Amino acid sequence: MAIQWYPGHMHKARKEIEEVMPQVDLVIEVLDARIPYSSENPVISTLRGDKPCIKLLNKSDLADPEVTQRWIEYLEREQGVKAMAITTLQAAQVKKIPDLCRKFVPNRDKLEKDIRTMIMGIPNVGKSTIINTLAGRMIAKTGNEPAVTKVQQRINLRNGIVLSDTPGILWPKVDNEKSSYRLAITGAIKDTAMEYEDVAMFAAEYFLKAYPEAIAERYKLTELPDTDIELLEAIGRKRGALRPGGRIDLHKVSELVLHEFRSGKMGQLSLETPEMAEEEKAEVAVIMAEKAAKDEKRKEKERLKQAGKRHR
Repeated sequence: MAIQWYPGHMHKARKEIEEVMPQVDLVIEVLDARIPYSSENPVISTLRGDKPCIKLLNKSDLADPEVTQRWIEYLEREQGVKAMAITTLQAAQVKKIPDLCRKFVPNRDKLEKDIRTMIMGIPNVGKSTIINTLAGRMIAKTGNEPAVTKVQQRINLRNGIVLSDTPGILWPKVDNEKSSYRLAITGAIKDTAMEYEDVAMFAAEYFLKAYPEAIAERYKLTELPDTDIELLEAIGRKRGALRPGGRIDLHKVSELVLHEFRSGKMGQLSLETPEMAEEEKAEVAVIMAEKAAKDEKRKEKERLKQAGKRHR
């Protein structure tokens, strides 16, 4: 499933971010703690260059704590990066961010100049809620669906920090198909851009491998099935997601599974690990190299064709 969901305002946002970035001292990137790799926008990495970056692993209350700690250690291997797990349900955690900014950019603090930060992240990752908590008032519009913030705005937190808020931006095409699924599972893209059954089967296959006990407990299954479709059917029977004649309503059970994952009813589950990310980055690199070679071969063929026409 290759997701391409890049509304016009996202293209505009990227242009605006490029224009403002030279005046920014520090980038704050909000990630989904359940999918730090898949929710890490490569466009943001390109735009920020070598500027220091605080990566906030939000929704950590929904993620596997042990996996989250491994992600923090993994992300901090990059020069100039500090990672921190937070949940917007605990305002005290969020309010530690300004102190972290001051430690990261001590020079401007000593000069008694505001630290100019830019907060960025993919849609529906909790960025607006973080801003409102830091500001102590409702400034950024929030919502439980992606693409709520449409325009960039500057917010003076009046504590030595000036924050530039940006719309949540996805990149034009997600090259890693597995990341596409994970973004869909967590709700980072609109549900209308995906097939519920397709996404739920990907989730079910992963849950069977990574969290069999949690799934068995949540859905009161004494014996776990072997395949994704069998798991969804077993859950459908348990929850009464049936059509006339007793057939399983696959769409209904798929909605149920995805919504229960997003709300944390299954427990604290992460959808990827640093080891998986390393493996998938290598896979994507091979795919991109093959694609580039095919494109070059096609272009060469076209050049030879055009040259042949000129010599006729």
